[in-house]
Amino acid sequence: MKRSNFVFIVSVLIVVGWCASEVRAQGLPAPSQQAPAAPTLLENKAAKNVTEPCVQPAPMVRLEDYNGPLKKVVGTFARPLERKAVHPPHYEPGVKMCTLKFKDKFALFVQDAFDPVTFLATGFNAGLDQAENTDRNYGQGAEGYGRRFGAEFAGQASSRFFEDFAYPWIFSEDPRYYRLIHGSAGRRLLHALEHAVVAHRNDGKRMFNFSEWLGTTSTVVLSNTYHPDNQRGFAPAAQRVGNSIFQDMGFDVLREFWPEISRKFKLPFRGEPEPVSHDSNPATK
Repeated sequence: MKRSNFVFIVSVLIVVGWCASEVRAQGLPAPSQQAPAAPTLLENKAAKNVTEPCVQPAPMVRLEDYNGPLKKVVGTFARPLERKAVHPPHYEPGVKMCTLKFKDKFALFVQDAFDPVTFLATGFNAGLDQAENTDRNYGQGAEGYGRRFGAEFAGQASSRFFEDFAYPWIFSEDPRYYRLIHGSAGRRLLHALEHAVVAHRNDGKRMFNFSEWLGTTSTVVLSNTYHPDNQRGFAPAAQRVGNSIFQDMGFDVLREFWPEISRKFKLPFRGEPEPVSHDSNPATK
């Protein structure tokens, strides 16, 4: 695992540990702090789509909606996180999230693959590989860095293609992460980690997360074609698959607790507050 990935995951777990302690000690912000009389976006959509038993997720937060210090930096890094996270309508029994169609899954792949954060991460990882002289056949200098950058970007793009589009389409799987929101911090943490194994079908039913495991494996196998110095064999490939899945689990943990982190630092996030009358008995997935 690259040092950058390890540092990122450790940082995520530290933030989540702090956030979880805040949730246990103080609980979520009181509903009275919101506007309880105003209908939420999901309620409005459910009312409008009476003939369609599903609701669309809240719209993506615009960069202009982020305020405070480093608002553009925070918004730039938060959007990829929010893009694959949705709030299920717990307070509407019998109503589910609208499924992603073929074109929606392809659009998700394109947005993730060509997001500015993807290019930043690719450039940083290529610089680490250059410093450590990974893939010696690439050489050094500008040409060597360019080759490493291309290889890193190919890995990022192929991962998004397999996990966001190809396998979700083949297995009728929803590639998004469904936040739990309610429950104890420990239960929500387990829910986030569980997503590496359990996903949702297009019809809302639970299923094995084929896109995570097959997508990651396909990416690792494909990477051997443009990483000539990769160790071949089952054991090295299995280690790279495990490292990648562990990193995805870290991102899912961050997605689950992002609403609390956002509230703490007064940042906007994708999702609507729950109505007061349904807080005590939320539905579970």
